[in-house]
Amino acid sequence: MEVIKINKTVELVKLWGAYEEKYPNGSIDDFCRHHLAAHKATEKYGAPKGELRPDINGRLIILLRRIGKFHMVYSNKALEDTELDQIEEFGILVTIYNQKNPIKSEAIFNNIMELSSGTNMLIRMKKRGLVSEYTDPDDKRVKRLKLTAKGETVLINAKDRVLKVAHMLVHDLTDDDKQLCMQLLNPINERFSDTFQKNRNRSFEEIYKEFML
Repeated sequence: MEVIKINKTVELVKLWGAYEEKYPNGSIDDFCRHHLAAHKATEKYGAPKGELRPDINGRLIILLRRIGKFHMVYSNKALEDTELDQIEEFGILVTIYNQKNPIKSEAIFNNIMELSSGTNMLIRMKKRGLVSEYTDPDDKRVKRLKLTAKGETVLINAKDRVLKVAHMLVHDLTDDDKQLCMQLLNPINERFSDTFQKNRNRSFEEIYKEFML
């Protein structure tokens, strides 16, 4: 009996070591959630003859994309009558507010937008009196963004609606489920966030080879 207990302890230590190597900042709670999720029953994937079906990688990405679209549609609906036309404008306002008057490109790239479309969005927001620009006092070549009094009021009012959408979408998940989802997906976010801008002008094959090394 004692040998069995020792063997289980050794197995647990090995599992923790493998987890800690992959997620160095993970807590014991994170490890437990990860271990339980890894041992849930797996679904078998296959395509009926004559149909195209994605593999497990495609299924995960499609699921994330569909959830993202649900979020966009319901967020835009929630933002009606707030003086914001779309959820991306809310993201721009949040970035300007949190980063304390960033330069234009920082606000745009932080929201994973192309420079041209982000610039056009900022022009429209300036015309509506939500955002203004001023010259950086330490570098006259640089323009910085700031929220107007109206923009800050719009942001605060819109925040509650955006949070309600998020709450509605993940209402059926427990807090532990949400923590596990974030823990599993955040490494993908970090990996691609760090390289997104430098890869904008590279071919897909170049990007693919770099990430798959």
